[in-house]
Order: sequence, then structure tokens, then C-alpha cells
Amino acid sequence: MTRGLSLWLDVMRVAATLIVVLSHLAYPRFTGTSYAFLRDWNVGSDAVIVFFVISGFVIAYAADRDGTGSRFIFNRATRLFSVMVPALVLTLAFDAYGQGIDAGAYPAPFYQPHPTGEFLLRGLTFSNEWSTLGRLRLGTNGPLWSLSYEAAYYILFGFAVFTKGLPRIAILIAVIAIAGLNVMLLMPAWLMGVGLWKWVQSEGLAIVPRWVGWVFVLLAPGCYLANHLLGVPEVLVDATAGALGVQDARWGLGFSDEFLWNFLIGTFTAMFVAGIAILDPKTVPGHRQVRWLAGASFSVYVTHYPALHLLDAAVADTLGRDLILLFGSLGVGIVFARYFERPIGKFRTRLAGPKMTQLLKSSRATH
Repeated sequence: MTRGLSLWLDVMRVAATLIVVLSHLAYPRFTGTSYAFLRDWNVGSDAVIVFFVISGFVIAYAADRDGTGSRFIFNRATRLFSVMVPALVLTLAFDAYGQGIDAGAYPAPFYQPHPTGEFLLRGLTFSNEWSTLGRLRLGTNGPLWSLSYEAAYYILFGFAVFTKGLPRIAILIAVIAIAGLNVMLLMPAWLMGVGLWKWVQSEGLAIVPRWVGWVFVLLAPGCYLANHLLGVPEVLVDATAGALGVQDARWGLGFSDEFLWNFLIGTFTAMFVAGIAILDPKTVPGHRQVRWLAGASFSVYVTHYPALHLLDAAVADTLGRDLILLFGSLGVGIVFARYFERPIGKFRTRLAGPKMTQLLKSSRATH
């Protein structure tokens, strides 16, 4: 994991987060039809697949660094829960306050109320999109669907790497069965990231000519744009719906309705990251700002949608309203990150105690 590659992953993470936020801001109930092209291209869902590839890449790297299952579990759990717990509380509070201002700003299906106990149970177990348990939306916080998917991937990957024999097989089968088909349909994109990390750390990377890197870096976004212009996503999702015998594939597959197109996005993303790894740049322009923004990307992702709904309810339809919704929702995430995402190192140290802290330090020193 070179400095340049790490910085470019941060660039991609920040860009994907902003695309998701802009895609949600573009919903007609927030901003009319001013930004309808973002909805037409469904770029927000596309950006989530970029997250999946990056996640697989980083988690595979982290597993090698952690070295043992206990360290892997501790680091993944603290990373998720340190942000997810306050994000769920924020969602409950923002939804309740926003409804008190204007209940009309919370239409179904974009807002789905649940008993607080069920809301917290399904959110804290990351099972809100596990189809065998029944899919549900956590209030207004629809983007949390992707964390439900990723949590399943973390569990599967952790048991696949750190266990052996029949227990591993039994646990993997059980997790796959509980998470369900929808979650598994998008796992290939995540596994592309895992495979990419294994290739990046191999000796084969060193013998690839630099011109191949430039080809990958330029070809990947070109292929993505060309496929959109040719209408490939629409063709694939229509074919999926036809094969299922339904009008809309989302009725059966939920957020995995574009799994064929998502596979292509995963391929393009992996190609781009591979190109960066081959070129191995030393830095990126504005690298300090990139690092700072990347340090809040997770927080922005898990808080911006409840913030958008609250701002939509509270802010009058006046000049500059769109900018207030945009920067207000981003600001909530940045402030949230200050208290919950950025202090992850201190949080882990306090939670782990002296013995685990020493183990974590030795792990980082030897990997």
C-alpha cells in the first residue's frame, strides 16, 4: 500500500461520497427537476459499487496487516460501531424533529418508521437488508443498505481467511443463507477489490509496463461513460426484470436490481485502481485536503440523508435553498466525523486496554 495508491483511494472515496450526496439532493422532492440528469443516470448507485471495490481492496490489505482473527474482528467492529451507533441515534433524532416541523417532507417509501427497539436491533446487527430476515429501511437513512451488504462481506471474508475445515464451511454457508441472494449478487464487485490487493502485493505488478497503467486509467472511465451513453444499464436491468417476469427488478432484488451493470462498474473500478498501482504516483494535488476530506467520508455517507430530510422540512423555498441543503448535509457529516470517525485510534486504545493495544501496535510494526 504505497503512499500514492493510498491517496488515490482517498480521492476515489471522496468523489464517490460527493456523487452519492448530489444524487440524493437531485431527487425532485428536494430540488425539483433542476438536476434530473443525475437521477436519470443513477450515479449514486454506481458510486456505491466503487465503494465496494475499494472496501474489498482495503479489507484484504487490513487482514494481512492484522494477522490474526481477533485483531481483524476488533478493528472491523470498532470501525463500524464507532460510526454506526451515533448515526442511528442521529437518524432517530433528526427524523422525529423533522416530522414535527413538516410531516409532508417524510413521504413513503423514503421514510419508514419502526419501533425503536426493532430499528436499533436491525441497524446494530447490520441485518436491515438481509433478505431472509425481511428487508427494512431504517427511517430516512436509506444509504445504510450498503453497510448491511458490506457487513456480510466482512463476516464471510473474516471466516474464510481466519478459520479452517468444516467449521469454516458451515459458518460460510449459514451466513450466505441468512444474508440472502440479494446481498450475494453484489459480492463479486467486493471480491474484485480483494483479488486486486492480492495482485498488487504480488511480484507480478513490478513487471507490468507503465503504458499499461495509463491504458487502464484512461480506459476505465471511458468505458463507464460509453456504456451509459449506449444505454447499457437500462438494457441489462430490463433483461433482468424480463428474466424474473416482473415489471421492475427492484421488486424482487431490492438494491441488487442492477447487479449485471454493477459487475461492469466493479470491473471498470478495479481496472482504474490497477492502473494507479502500476503507475505508482508519489502524491496527488492537495493531498492534505484529500486526506482530511476522506477522514469524514464515512460520516457524510451515513448522516447526509437524514440531514437532507430535516433541512428540507425546515428550510423555506427561497433563493439559495439548494446550496443550504447541500452544504448543510455535508456540514452535518463533517461535524459528526470530528467526534466519531476521526478519533477512531483513541477510541480503540481506550476500548482495547494495554494488552490489546500492544498487540495492535506490534501488528502494525510487522506488516
